[in-house]
Amino acid sequence: MGIFEYAPAPESRALANLKEQYKPFVNGEFVDGSGEPLKTVNPATEEILAEVGTASASDVDTAVKAARKAYTSVWSKMPGSERAKYLFRIARLIQERSRELAVLETLDNGKPIKESRDSDVPTAAAHFFYHAGWADKLGYAGYGPDPKPLGVAGQVIPWNFPLLMLAWKIAPALATGNTVVLKPAETTPLTALVFAEICQQAELPPGVVNILPGAGDIGASIVEHPDIDKIAFTGSTEVGKLIQRTVAGTRKKLTLELGGKAANVVFDDAPLDQAVEGIVNGIFFNQGHVCCAGSRLLVQESVAEEVLEKLRYRVSTLRLGDPLDKNTDLGAINSAEQLAKIRGLVESGDAEGAQRWTSPCPVPDRGFFFAPTVFSEVHQSMRIAREEIFGPVLSVLTFRTPEEAVAKANNTPYGLSAGIWTEKGSRILWMANQLRAGVVWANTFNRFDPAAPFGGYQESGFGREGGRTGLEAYLNV
Repeated sequence: MGIFEYAPAPESRALANLKEQYKPFVNGEFVDGSGEPLKTVNPATEEILAEVGTASASDVDTAVKAARKAYTSVWSKMPGSERAKYLFRIARLIQERSRELAVLETLDNGKPIKESRDSDVPTAAAHFFYHAGWADKLGYAGYGPDPKPLGVAGQVIPWNFPLLMLAWKIAPALATGNTVVLKPAETTPLTALVFAEICQQAELPPGVVNILPGAGDIGASIVEHPDIDKIAFTGSTEVGKLIQRTVAGTRKKLTLELGGKAANVVFDDAPLDQAVEGIVNGIFFNQGHVCCAGSRLLVQESVAEEVLEKLRYRVSTLRLGDPLDKNTDLGAINSAEQLAKIRGLVESGDAEGAQRWTSPCPVPDRGFFFAPTVFSEVHQSMRIAREEIFGPVLSVLTFRTPEEAVAKANNTPYGLSAGIWTEKGSRILWMANQLRAGVVWANTFNRFDPAAPFGGYQESGFGREGGRTGLEAYLNV
């Protein structure tokens, strides 16, 4: 059967309401940052989108003072039922501006518009709705009759899900009575700064949310600041280790959500066509820029060839190209730096003897694109089986017994997520109990809900975000 040809269906970039300049947001106002301005780039075209003012260490200090004042004078004293109203307003405003946010996220990040539109923005709104519901019920969350907030939370988020990671961090912090100083990733600051506009629209008290664009040095200034009570970081394991060393010995509370090398395990009794869809979603969603991506596929030997054949055909149908086209399945890699890293690890897979298969899809001449790639005959000692690639590259290994599958799945320093594909409920429960992973999906992958806690073990970090469990990270308990 041939592949359907789709006519171009581009979303209008005018919906993003792009400005020439964006500024840091401190104490309820957009201010001139004293850092060196940066230019944010559209990874699909390499064009400059806007100039963004950045913060300096002195701006961090100003933002923390504003957050502390808002905490002591307004936010921590406000009844939970009143805080909830602000979170509800923010959630509704995200919904009202959803199309603008989705287009802006795609321009700034490179992900397909259908993912920004159908996944990132709706889930960001859902986190604010969910945590608004908790704001006046904290006494029933299981952390004592009257749990108290921590104070000022410093938050540093990555470039792969800019608006969604912001929501994961800010919503629980505000619901529990904390104020926030947040640094977005330097390559994707735009939706965070539009979120600042939403905070103004919602009439959030000045200083409750402060957003400081900048590079890693601004993140370090936030982490090191003596008047911050809580650090929440999502990003690489290497930076997470540096943060942990910095925070060690201080009173700061810390949660880290770091890298991953998730195993997606397919047994011979699995519904293979369904499993192939889950495999594709697990590794190629958001171009593989997902910390919990199913980047290691473990297939039972007896069905390995059949799964590989189905998988290669399915991957060959994926459309790579303009992220603003509603038909696009894979967009652009976020930066030239990340593209170089992906290419380097793919070359190591070739050098170590794995068999590379790359989709024959056309690759645009401009922009940072990488065709979806599947490696077979992969051994556990290879770099592509051990290191987080953070791109559209899948490593396929085989196993014979459930015990061997568990041993191979757990043979990683990470422990963020895993997937199991089988028709046997007893095997799912047994496997889930054996796998050292914070989240285990059964006969699905990449399913998220604000009510479900998310987080990892080992070098994937510690602490949980989302659900009742995630509230604890922002409470003095």
